Parts: sequence; C-alpha cells; structure tokens
Amino acid sequence: MDKTKPIIALDVASSQEFNALLQDLAPESLTCKVGMECYYSQGPAVVKSLLEAGHQVFLDLKLHDIPNTVAKSVAVLSQLGCHMLNVHAQGGIKMMRAAVEARNASSHQPLLIAVTQLTSTSLEEFQSLQDSKQNLVQNVLHLAKLAKEVGMDGVVCSPQEVPLIKEDCGAEFLTITPGIRQHLAPEDDQVRVATVQEAKSLGTDYIVVGRPVTAASNPSQSYQTILNEWRS
Repeated sequence: MDKTKPIIALDVASSQEFNALLQDLAPESLTCKVGMECYYSQGPAVVKSLLEAGHQVFLDLKLHDIPNTVAKSVAVLSQLGCHMLNVHAQGGIKMMRAAVEARNASSHQPLLIAVTQLTSTSLEEFQSLQDSKQNLVQNVLHLAKLAKEVGMDGVVCSPQEVPLIKEDCGAEFLTITPGIRQHLAPEDDQVRVATVQEAKSLGTDYIVVGRPVTAASNPSQSYQTILNEWRS
C-alpha cells in the first residue's frame, strides 16, 4: 500500500453519503479504510467499487473469533482484492496464526495486520476492564511481538507506541496509527492521539484519518492539508 498517502476512514453508512464523500475528494486516488459501518451497510460491493475506481483498500473488520472461523473469514475476504486486512490480536496467538496461514494460502494476499489496543482506550480503562496491572504500552508491545512471531505484517497501535514496536519488532514491521488529529482539534472519543507531524516524527508507516476529513465542512481541503503535512 502507498505509504505517501494518509488512509482515509470512510466511516459512513449510506451509499449516498459514501458517493458524496468520494465525489468531494475526487479526482484524487485514495487509500481508503472500509470499516464495520460501511461494510455492514453496503457489503462486499463497496470494496469492489473502490478497487475498480483505482483506490487502495484497507478492510478494517477487526476479526476476532475462534481460529477456524477467522481463518475461513480471512480466506473469503482476501479474495475481494483488498490491500490490507486486520484481525484483533486479543483473539490469541492460535487465531492469529490461523489467519496468517489462510492469507498465505490465498491467491490474493493482502497485508495482514493485528489490532493491539484501540486508541480510544485509556490506561485506566485498560486496567479496569481487563483487570490488569500491566502498563498499557507494555501490553501493546507484548501483542505486537506475538503478531510478529506468527508472521503478521504489522499492527494497529497509537503513534506513541511506534518507537518501541519498531525497536523490538524491526523497522520493516508495519505500524498503522489511528487517532490522528490536527492541532487543537477536538479529540472526540479518541484518547491516545497525535498530530500528523507527531505521528510522522515517531516513525509510523501509515496514519488513519477519519472525522478530521469526513466531518469537515470542506473534506477535500482538509484532506489536502493533511496530505501535504504527511508528505512534508
């Protein structure tokens, strides 16, 4: 996938919103994230339409189930032709290994990424809900190492965790970082956030940008601003 462009989260439900957003961002060829809201409302056809229009697709469904179910899902979703696909690392090492094996056996082999901890999760929430005394960063790093061990291509994490992951898992191990906000912009429900410049300085490979573009009064202008900052 093209590292020179931010991944734009097309988190819209209706085809009308979807088409309007794409038209506003046209004629730019995009690297897109198709998440649950978009995929569940429009189905596999939304991925095919984006690919036919020349866009690259990160299919963000965060698969998390027993190994057999995830493996079969990865096999099916890989055939859509998407460039990147993810599972949830907390599904366990057997599940991640099954996903990698299914991807490797597919005729089309997207990058396979593991979600560590959501960027909406704070340290306090992590320790409370998971009844853990472990530091949140330590847990992210632990999950990243497991993902690397079974052959995943990288992880979804916050920008703050990128340097440690690169140090322990290698520079070639990909980091995809959501929670990107422009300076002084509202964080919404995100907690572990960073600006474009901060994420770039921390060494991430890809940034994922949603509402700062899709909810902007002028999405095209906002996209160009973020694109220029990422490339500068």
